[in-house]
Amino acid sequence: MTPLVLAWVALGCAAVPALLYLWNSFLFREPPAMSATVSVPPISVLIPARNEELGIEACLRSVLASARVELDVIVLDDHSLDRTADIVRALGREDPRVRLESAPPLPAGWCGKQHACFQLAKRARFETLTFLDADVRLQPEALARMALFLNHSGAGLVSGFPRQVTGTVLEKLLIPLIHWLLLCFLPLWGMRHFRWSAFGAGCGQWFMTTRTAYEKVGGHAAVKASLHDGITLPRAYRRAGFVTDLGDATNLATCRMYRSASGVWYGLAKNAREGMAATGQIGFWTVVLLCGQVVPLLNLVASVGRQLSHVPGTDPRITSDELAFPLAATALVFTFAPRLFATLRFRQSWFGAILHPVAILLLLAVQWFAVIRTLIGKPVGWKGRAHPNDSPTQPS
Repeated sequence: MTPLVLAWVALGCAAVPALLYLWNSFLFREPPAMSATVSVPPISVLIPARNEELGIEACLRSVLASARVELDVIVLDDHSLDRTADIVRALGREDPRVRLESAPPLPAGWCGKQHACFQLAKRARFETLTFLDADVRLQPEALARMALFLNHSGAGLVSGFPRQVTGTVLEKLLIPLIHWLLLCFLPLWGMRHFRWSAFGAGCGQWFMTTRTAYEKVGGHAAVKASLHDGITLPRAYRRAGFVTDLGDATNLATCRMYRSASGVWYGLAKNAREGMAATGQIGFWTVVLLCGQVVPLLNLVASVGRQLSHVPGTDPRITSDELAFPLAATALVFTFAPRLFATLRFRQSWFGAILHPVAILLLLAVQWFAVIRTLIGKPVGWKGRAHPNDSPTQPS
């Protein structure tokens, strides 16, 4: 492939997601604001918790501070080996809205989180259910506004994308890609106008649904082996005939998913096989992301180098190298613009944005790591548990 052809390919691979990001940025909105007259249904807040002693208290206190909504808060202790249950039990003595439940043994073929959520739904008192990860912190109006969003959208399932808090270098590089991938590659217009399961997407950190819809879908039993409910649960709803939707919860919630480099690596790898690293998709994503997010920078550097080595006056015609330079520069603008705009809007790390091509290389490395682990028969598990498909039985 000549430098000029490569420059055109890179420009196309960078421009398409950048333009889709621009379109999606107008469609990705916050849940509707509260008014003085609006009423909010009571909500059962369902929190699966396995070894969450570092954050469960902060999560619960943020939930209990919710305004204008009646709450039923249930934490399912999923065989924690730390003080999770003790902390929840103490908060339950302070506030009777908090209930602690213990998870039954994990059946074969189930992911721990999906089994915990399924059990939580059985114990919920109210018709409106919200599934919340233990590392999410809510603002006082978050639950009420999400309930309005569920009602106004006409969807069977909605999810909010919290602001992602990052600390370590790998967090700053990789975690902000959650928003970037969503807005660059999922056409939100199509998601809202068609019920195709391929348009199903959400954020597993925070879902809200109704009991009626949940039971029609089959609940989390429909995705019992999944480690990536952010994709699989919305798709299950769509296969059951429901619309799903998602909203910008940057100002309503925060979440710090992982707190170490190894946590980021293995946490993203556990989800990879149901996302970009799925069979038949990894090649496509590798080519598209390399050509659109890494090659433009390499093209620009190479083009500058070739022009610097060119002897002036030897050929008065416009050379392919001279044509490649503006194409590479334009492609690089398309590469960085969405990441920089996302950094501003979602209050992300500038360090990660500046090193965006490096972040893409790391993201692809995680995907291929997950593929290789699966091929050798050792798919990535999570929190001390093997992958549901790794063995016929699951440890508690």
